[in-house]
Amino acid sequence: MTAEPHDANGQGPGSGPTEGPDATPDLPPGDPEPTAAATSDSIVVEGFGPVPTVVELAEPRDGVPLVISTQEGLARAAAALATGTGPAGVDAERASGFRYGQRAFLVQIRREGSGTWLIDPEPFENLKVVNDALAGVEWVIHASTQDLPCLAELGMWPEKLFDTELAARLAGLPRVGLAAVVEQLLGFSLAKEHSAADWSTRPLPEPWLRYAALDVEVLIELRDELADLLRTQGKLGFAEEEFAAILAAGVPAPKPEPWRRTSGVHQIRDRRQLAAVRELWLERDALAQKRDIAPGKLIPDSALVAVARAMPSTVPQLLTTKGFHGRAAQREAPRWLRAVSEARRLEELPPLHVPSSGPPPPRVWDDRDPDAAARLKTARPRIAALADSLGMPSENLLTPDHLRRIAWRPPEPVTNDSLTDALRDLGAREWQISHVVSTLVDAFQHPGAAKVREPRSASADQ
Repeated sequence: MTAEPHDANGQGPGSGPTEGPDATPDLPPGDPEPTAAATSDSIVVEGFGPVPTVVELAEPRDGVPLVISTQEGLARAAAALATGTGPAGVDAERASGFRYGQRAFLVQIRREGSGTWLIDPEPFENLKVVNDALAGVEWVIHASTQDLPCLAELGMWPEKLFDTELAARLAGLPRVGLAAVVEQLLGFSLAKEHSAADWSTRPLPEPWLRYAALDVEVLIELRDELADLLRTQGKLGFAEEEFAAILAAGVPAPKPEPWRRTSGVHQIRDRRQLAAVRELWLERDALAQKRDIAPGKLIPDSALVAVARAMPSTVPQLLTTKGFHGRAAQREAPRWLRAVSEARRLEELPPLHVPSSGPPPPRVWDDRDPDAAARLKTARPRIAALADSLGMPSENLLTPDHLRRIAWRPPEPVTNDSLTDALRDLGAREWQISHVVSTLVDAFQHPGAAKVREPRSASADQ
């Protein structure tokens, strides 16, 4: 979506609320009751107290906040947030599928006593002044691993964290998307129609700003409900370990050879063609970065694979390649052809498969190592049943990759102490280790034992 021209305040004509000499002050008013319309829908969540009605949150309780886009406004926001009390609800909106990368195009923050702030990061080098204002403050984020990397790019990183999605998983809620959790625990209905919008659009339409403000409207209340629920279940300590582990891990390092994640690359069985995929991917990525557009909007992955398989030598051959399409297919045809030509000239070709530090796919374990296959087949349902008894998804009790790795090559001898050390080395948290280690020891020492009852599955719909 093409952005509108900006004025000096970073806004275009017909924008939603923003800064300016005629605008209302940046500091939001107090916290009256949220504007809402009650419905007659009843909420019944197994294992939880009933919520009698669903209340649709139609307007932020303070009205739609101003969009901060000037240094003066940013300083006021930081000052207000610094004087607030308690945790801060934090969210970020990206433009995935529209712009290059995963940077934030809107940051929303709400804290008791300072109200809700919507910050446009684009005019600023970073948001460190806001980060400093929240020093020592717990940040409440839903699905934090999605938002923390783009916040880190802006110089923002919490010292304390409460992830409401992860908390909902540990608590055993049947659905863990923000709207679902808010509805289940608070009885509020949140609209999600703008979640996949192009947030790089300028000016941001007022309905989008309303949606963005509502996303942080109830985060603190939701955090308190989830903390109480986890405390009642005896799981609050589990959650605190998980949150600390997320912060300690930091931003994930870039994946090596990201071009190998091209959708459909598994169809390639020739190293020269694989080199063509790589050269085409790198060329597309450079062009996408230059134009600040999602690579897939130039030409899709399927087009890269189609061209690599065909290996055309002329522009007409390229343009008639079945499956080669996209808005930049014809316009940038010489560019794509040069990439194929470069792959054709290469002397050193990429290997078809990259050695992995992890175990092979479980489907081949029976042939490669029957003992390992027996260990995994015995341990997996037992871990699932244990997770079910704790009221959480099995992947939260023990990461599937950790289970596969330790089943493939367990320590020798298999004891509580040796498995504890091995799990700790893999990054398992102490609460996980204390719950699973004896089950794993028994499964590994007696593989192939009688099957346990399959647990009920817990859905984690988003």
